[in-house]
Amino acid sequence: MRRRRPERRKILPDPVFKDLSISKFINFLMKGGKKGVAEKIFYNALDIIKQKTKSDGIKIFEKAIENTSPSVEVKSRRIGGATYQVPIEVPKHRKFFLASHWLINSATSRSGKPMSERLAAEFISASNNEGGAIKKKEDTHRMAEANKAFAHFRN
Repeated sequence: MRRRRPERRKILPDPVFKDLSISKFINFLMKGGKKGVAEKIFYNALDIIKQKTKSDGIKIFEKAIENTSPSVEVKSRRIGGATYQVPIEVPKHRKFFLASHWLINSATSRSGKPMSERLAAEFISASNNEGGAIKKKEDTHRMAEANKAFAHFRN
């Protein structure tokens, strides 16, 4: 018998903009419990966006998240000794998680500059529907499209 699931932790909104999605993103960005460093990186990235694009950093961030959020993904299901990649719709909270992680990973994989600059560049390119995170989303959608024949294996 499985034990009960732990209750979900409440996270507090970020100190500057009082926004929950921003504080969640900062938590994803954080490494080794260093939240101060993660906050500094994120807010510097927003400042860099403001300088480069002359528009609000938050708007660009939200647009980037919206553009990189996938609508379908594939999940492995084992049926009769064979493993199928079954396309499923992505729940809202997982969309944000995936988009955030793809943005962070593609920003990390950019070379050279400090992380805040790389993150800013990734936000800007994602808000214009280009860059590594968007490519990842398109690959995910392509996988789901290719395996549409197995959609009937969904529970």
